[in-house]
Amino acid sequence: MKPPTLVLVSNRGPLSWRHDGDRLVARRGGGGLVSGLAPLVEGSDARWLASALSPADAEAAALGLTEAEGLRVELVDHGADVLRDAYEVVGNSLLWYLHHGLFDLARRPSFDAAFRQTWAGFRAYNQNFADAIVATAPADSVVLAQDYHLSLLAPLVRARRDDLRIVHFAHTPFAGPELLRVLPDPYRHELLVSLASSTACAFHTARWRDAFASSCATFGIETPPLAVTPLGPDPADLEAVATGAACREAGAELDDLVGDRRLIVRVDRIELSKNLLRGFHAYDEMLAQYPQWRGRVCFAAFVYPSRETLADYAAYREETDRLVAAINDRWATPEWTPILADASDDFPRSVAALQRYDALLVNPIRDGMNLVAKEGPLVNRRDGVVVLSTEAGAWDELGAHALGVHPFDVGATADALRRALEMPEPERRERAAALRQLVTARTPADWLADQLAAAAAS
Repeated sequence: MKPPTLVLVSNRGPLSWRHDGDRLVARRGGGGLVSGLAPLVEGSDARWLASALSPADAEAAALGLTEAEGLRVELVDHGADVLRDAYEVVGNSLLWYLHHGLFDLARRPSFDAAFRQTWAGFRAYNQNFADAIVATAPADSVVLAQDYHLSLLAPLVRARRDDLRIVHFAHTPFAGPELLRVLPDPYRHELLVSLASSTACAFHTARWRDAFASSCATFGIETPPLAVTPLGPDPADLEAVATGAACREAGAELDDLVGDRRLIVRVDRIELSKNLLRGFHAYDEMLAQYPQWRGRVCFAAFVYPSRETLADYAAYREETDRLVAAINDRWATPEWTPILADASDDFPRSVAALQRYDALLVNPIRDGMNLVAKEGPLVNRRDGVVVLSTEAGAWDELGAHALGVHPFDVGATADALRRALEMPEPERRERAAALRQLVTARTPADWLADQLAAAAAS
């Protein structure tokens, strides 16, 4: 019996288009979802539906360009207004904040007549994807809808194509009933009912699964079948980057800057949930409380801008830059720069830093998974110690062998950084080996297989 065709649906797809003279040419996109899944579906009959995110993408969609680099990708052109409403306003400014617990409730959010129109745009965005799925998905396909942008998708598809099985995967945390109370009843009800209309809903961890189940129970929604399918990095992909010329060159440059000092590393987007400011404050406190480490450790922060069209994010980047400058002004000497900050998005350079760390700081306020916490142990060559927030999804898998920190406890994070730097070599080796074993136990292929199994079991 032939296996079902796989239809992947995500806002950002594996290909983006650009002009090369008079031609439109495709190039492979970035991000953990694309790098993990694209190799698994290359050359197969799988279809990938994604948003047209640029004028060149929209042109490719109008021309019906769907195949490149062994992938079949259909771009859905929502139009600028619908894409803005769905992606920037409802997605990034509401649902992202909601699921990550980022709202300052004294100020935001507010729901007025203008927001009703914005929510209508979010609904239209999901409807556009539903129309594309209904029109193009082969009979009895499995549809894998990725993340909160597609929260309203399932009932819009199933109303017209009851042969399709739809698994919704949440890459973020799930808000849980208390956080969801921020949403007024009509929006909250539509969100939960739509998600619960999926054949199954899948999450990185049991914690986020249980938060969703609790929300359904609290607000009187029948809970759908649920699955826990944690995503891991692709070892082969990381190894290819780690052994490449660009990574070697970046590693040599980092060695020249750091010398024989110990190295703390973080690799992150400049994003509110990543908790950069408290991480830098913790390093500052460590230098103040443990003067023996002044001049003997560097903090390499490879953090790149994100969502700078949102005022909160632009302000957060400015505040991050000011704090890094203040810490360097406070402690630097002619021979030593305490924080080596770089805001360029350079993946080979980031991998070189992960190979070199003695302590990796991953301290998000709240995170669905956090792949950096897994990528680091996979490529690190110095038995580096992972200092990990207990609010990261990765904590559920890695916590027994990382140093746990509460994301708001700057003093405890400073102590954990110091402990990581001073940890005896036997303990470092034991922890690092255990982390590598855990990380290599799952690949993106396992993640995909788990979602297909959830579709088949329901």
